[in-house]
Amino acid sequence: MTTTAARAALDLTAGLPVADLEDLYRDLHRHPELSLHEHRTAGKLAGRLRGAGFETAEGVGGTGVVGRLRNGDGPTVLLRADMDALPVQEATGLPYASTAAGVMHACGHDLHVTWLTGAAEALAAGRDAWNGTLLVVGQPAEETGQGAARMVADGLYERFGRPDTLLGQHAAPGPAGLYPHVPGLIMSASTDVDIVVHGRGGHGSRPEATVDPVVTAAHLVTRLQTVVSREIAAGESAVLTVGRIEAGSRHNIIPAEARIALNLRTQSEPVRQRMLAAVRRIALGECLASGCPREPEVTVGSTFPMTVNDAGADAAVAAVHGEVFGAGTVFDPGPAMGSEDFPQLALGAIPYAYWFVTTTPAEVWEQAPGETLPEKLAAVPSNHSPHFTPDLSTVAPGVRTLVSGALAFLSVA
Repeated sequence: MTTTAARAALDLTAGLPVADLEDLYRDLHRHPELSLHEHRTAGKLAGRLRGAGFETAEGVGGTGVVGRLRNGDGPTVLLRADMDALPVQEATGLPYASTAAGVMHACGHDLHVTWLTGAAEALAAGRDAWNGTLLVVGQPAEETGQGAARMVADGLYERFGRPDTLLGQHAAPGPAGLYPHVPGLIMSASTDVDIVVHGRGGHGSRPEATVDPVVTAAHLVTRLQTVVSREIAAGESAVLTVGRIEAGSRHNIIPAEARIALNLRTQSEPVRQRMLAAVRRIALGECLASGCPREPEVTVGSTFPMTVNDAGADAAVAAVHGEVFGAGTVFDPGPAMGSEDFPQLALGAIPYAYWFVTTTPAEVWEQAPGETLPEKLAAVPSNHSPHFTPDLSTVAPGVRTLVSGALAFLSVA
């Protein structure tokens, strides 16, 4: 039996301007902008919101956009999309590929903005079907973990009202047409750590007169691989990745320092703290063993919180998605190791639901090697890949997920 919210969502999205939304997506994909530089993208979203009748503000938290549509008494629901692109050189070969050298929408944020635009316009056009207040947020700088906090600090809720529920979604690899939900922990915490190893530089022909930070850094990188394998319980989920190591300027110069950048992914705060302590201990120990003239500098950088859905809110959205899209389209995949700054909009108190929309084109999925879901997921282009290409067939469904999610909380007539 279809609920009122599901029926209303299907009615409000029956006549979506799909061709127009696809054009918007292609335009956004052609013109990606890095974190806190999303000026063009923000302008596009703001223009569409104004045209749909939203009170609209730009420049919130830097380049953020907020639209508010008051529609009588009822709950306040916030729909959020992130807007920033990545420093990735696109290799898709698409006719609408990025025109910005070294910058690409490799994580689907262009699709997120398109979905948000379509949902905002559909809900505004169908405001006779619901009551309440709709907040639409185009958030900058998700990739750097800055955007949500910046918008909150810039008075997001003081200026536009505190919502009762937050909703967000993300494009993900997987055969297009699935809507994974997790009623609890859905995404992990992420912590960046930078290490500077101090040596004593000199000529490559006289290593005995130096303390080589490159060798020390190499030992450090290798030893760090034991943090997860030997210090974290087998039942816990954690990842440690060394993403960058830099040292030296010429073949025959032993440098004075080496720099290492690593990232931790964790699903509990005690595990995160244990890993940070291990990183500091190992860095200090390797530098002592090498005779470094100074202790290493270990700096904790950008940190994303764990994304933990409110079970009730997620259940409400998952239920309406199951009605709108049919049996078998909604399932619980368990928590992912990816991270988001979306929870920072919740202030530790506002309930939220966050879910995925699978976007891999059918032909790409079918041709991917492997028989099982994990095998195929490992073979198709994922988020942050220069080959990441969401299927345009997901434009309308992605709008429908947001509309139906919002109507699960707004007062439906």
